[in-house]
Amino acid sequence: MKRLTRLTAILIRLLTKKIVTASELAAKFDVSVRTIYRDIRTLEQAGVPVVTEEGVGYTLMDGYRIPPVMFTESEANALITAEEIVSGNKDASFVAAFSGATAKIKALLRETMKEKVNLLQDRTIVKQAAYKEHSSSCLSQLQISMTNAQLVKIKYMDEHAVATDRIIEPFAFYGTGDNWLIIAYCRLRKDFRVFRLDRIVLLEPLQEKFTPQKMTLSEFFQQHYSTPDI
Repeated sequence: MKRLTRLTAILIRLLTKKIVTASELAAKFDVSVRTIYRDIRTLEQAGVPVVTEEGVGYTLMDGYRIPPVMFTESEANALITAEEIVSGNKDASFVAAFSGATAKIKALLRETMKEKVNLLQDRTIVKQAAYKEHSSSCLSQLQISMTNAQLVKIKYMDEHAVATDRIIEPFAFYGTGDNWLIIAYCRLRKDFRVFRLDRIVLLEPLQEKFTPQKMTLSEFFQQHYSTPDI
């Protein structure tokens, strides 16, 4: 990787993560930690307000922003292709949110690039299976509740068509070919459960907050083997 490309990638990493360590950057870009130290000094000399937190890592001064990053043609094409693929997703809220995001991103493109991506969009079809109708519309709200540590009340229908009211602490999400699922701590069952989004009949975000789990998703799978409510 050329140094200028790496410096740009490091800056983007600093903009998208709260704390970044030198060892993390060295591993990602396959260079030595000493090289990362030099790169950080170069960014500082260029006027980027990198803050070094001793023993923790690097962060950027609050409020620092850079102009919109220019997309390469390949990146813009990938965005358009992804939008076509996402259009067949099972959750309607996710499709709407993704379309809104791509519309804003496309508005930042140069005029010549806009013409190219519009041409590509007109000439791209992603064939979806006939049964790919939207079966849920609550993924976006559950994602917001998870990232804001917000309790959620749901009415959940099990495989026997029996409905129960639950209060859950959203923890993680994963998608299958057929459904989106949420892993959450269920206060009714007093344990983690996995819920299919297409079986959530009603959803109500609550004002009450919960204490977020510290474990990673991989640690969850290693430590918890509860029976999914699917």
